[in-house]
Amino acid sequence: MAEERSTRDRLLDAFEQLIVGAGSRAATLDAVAAEAGVSKGGLLYHFRSKEALVDAMVERLREQAARDVEAMRNAPEGPVDFYLETSVDTGSDFDRALIAGARIAQDQDPGARAAMADIRDAWFSVLDEHLGDAALARTVLLIGEGLYFHDSAGIGDAAALGQVREVLARLP
Repeated sequence: MAEERSTRDRLLDAFEQLIVGAGSRAATLDAVAAEAGVSKGGLLYHFRSKEALVDAMVERLREQAARDVEAMRNAPEGPVDFYLETSVDTGSDFDRALIAGARIAQDQDPGARAAMADIRDAWFSVLDEHLGDAALARTVLLIGEGLYFHDSAGIGDAAALGQVREVLARLP
């Protein structure tokens, strides 16, 4: 049986969906309330403004990212494979949150920009600890970002991940 999401989470989900699907300008308070199936008064009970929605979305994104970094660090297949394997848009809540966070960061929101930078730095830190080579860790990070960008933009290539693994296997 699926777990019932709280009204607060449904509102944040709706906010992210609108940002991802139509952009931040379309994610008005009225549109968020309608998308979540909540009255505007219900939305305002949880979030007094769009800025409050952004702040809560960024906070939730940070929590999701912390769980992802921990999973990456403890992945049986190792951090590099975990990172590359998850560098695709699977449609998960975390993927939606990342895309929404990136779009809000592009709107020059300082909290979203800081969160996106902190997430990237956390992934880099795990890769660097595992590989012991900052340049290689940065390269893997950028490869993963490229895979994610291409996949989320709908221009990904199914063979790309295998080719990346093949090239990385050639490294000493």
